[in-house]
Amino acid sequence: MRLENKVALVTGAARGIGKAIVLAFAQEGADLALADIEEATLDQTKQEIASLGRRVFAQRCDVSDPSQVERLVTDAERTLGPIDILVNNAGIGGGGGVWETDHQTWQRILGVNLMGAYYFSHRVLPRMIERKRGRIINIASIGGKIPFHHSAAYVTSKHGLIGMTRSIALDTATLGITCNAICPSWTLTEMALSYARSLMASQNITLEEALAHMPTNPQNRIMDAAEVAQLAVMLASDAAAGITGQAINVDGGAVMY
Repeated sequence: MRLENKVALVTGAARGIGKAIVLAFAQEGADLALADIEEATLDQTKQEIASLGRRVFAQRCDVSDPSQVERLVTDAERTLGPIDILVNNAGIGGGGGVWETDHQTWQRILGVNLMGAYYFSHRVLPRMIERKRGRIINIASIGGKIPFHHSAAYVTSKHGLIGMTRSIALDTATLGITCNAICPSWTLTEMALSYARSLMASQNITLEEALAHMPTNPQNRIMDAAEVAQLAVMLASDAAAGITGQAINVDGGAVMY
């Protein structure tokens, strides 16, 4: 098993890409600390991890609140030990153009998508540096490389997340730590389904037709969360020791850089 006896902390772990990652990590031998704002679904995911025979800690956390981040990491380390792998996956969308997005919405999107990743990285890095090993994986988006229409705050946050990824990678390159970003395109999660349902309502089409409208990549398909999870497993493993500072797309060829 590629992650045997490693301790991984994953934010946004209750569903979607985050849940796919924690299940893949558990199957590869990792013990898991789970963070999510949705307590009911978080508990369900915790039970699934426990059924795989791994140690698991779960706690509700608003990642945009540094005091909640501090409490969660402290409690997780007390329960499981030092964090070997951090996956900053929590994220939200919404907003519009810059002129359409009010201050509160802008701050909320950047608070979750960018500041949350900063708070967790800031908290776990000193001990990773002390132990001379660690993996940080930031779940960005192809929206961190190209802009989307009417998503200014989201696009800004994901561009910033890739920038932070490269900065951490450079500053820790000789310290046994790697930091990489994964950039998915549309992935079959609740967020994608929510968008598909809005297309159903606005265009009077079926769910299948709405999903078929969404892919804009050469493979003409929506990505599966398991594809993102398997890349995360590889980046978290010892086999990826030489991979750092990269923003790797899982997008069916939509963005080829």
